Amino acid sequence: MDDRRRGSRHMISFPVRVRWKNSEGKEVIQDGLTENVGPQGTLVYLPRNLPLVGGKVSLTVTENPDDEVSVTAQVIRLERNAAHPQVALQLTDGLRIWKKKVWEYAGSIIAAQQPDPLDEW
Repeated sequence: MDDRRRGSRHMISFPVRVRWKNSEGKEVIQDGLTENVGPQGTLVYLPRNLPLVGGKVSLTVTENPDDEVSVTAQVIRLERNAAHPQVALQLTDGLRIWKKKVWEYAGSIIAAQQPDPLDEW
């Protein structure tokens, strides 16, 4: 299977809020965490409900309450692990702001991290 990703993924957890309409037309709002962040999408852990593949969602990164980032995304894949359900999202709107305020920010956080000191045995 070819990897169609464009750009690297940053393994980082940001708090998010995901909104979508379920099959009955009711709005569902779930809080979750990113598992990784790419320049055009993200993998998100949602503890209770998952949207349908192909559906559109509103994704808000709530890491900085004074400067939340909201984008629109499409569900491209689900991981229905009962202990850790995840949804893969590809952005359809808001790419420019996502790259600057989420993806590049995640990269700067990871680049600034110091490695753990080696344990002395």
